[in-house]
Amino acid sequence: MGKRDDLIELYADDLKKKCGIEPDMGLLTKVTIGCGPAIYNADASTVASSQESELETVKENFLMKKLGLADGPELMEGINTAVEIYGKSERHKYRAVVYYMLTKHFGKEAVYS
Repeated sequence: MGKRDDLIELYADDLKKKCGIEPDMGLLTKVTIGCGPAIYNADASTVASSQESELETVKENFLMKKLGLADGPELMEGINTAVEIYGKSERHKYRAVVYYMLTKHFGKEAVYS
């Protein structure tokens, strides 16, 4: 297995153990690939959920640009829900896991088909 496969397994494990979600491995793989090289960078591979600017970046670059959602308060509510599910005290919130939860939350799985 390659490094990306190892990371996908790590993300699936986080979804199961920390979020209580049984992942759709096909979708998780596509979301992970969609994150590009960021998954290999220690800083870029995680979401700093305590930084407002980081959450704005997730909203603008992922929810609006990638998933094609219109701006509105429900976007930040969705991000906050994902952060809550992951656990506010969890230091390492992997970007691919957060993006996976947001894709499911907003019912935008078709973006990755």
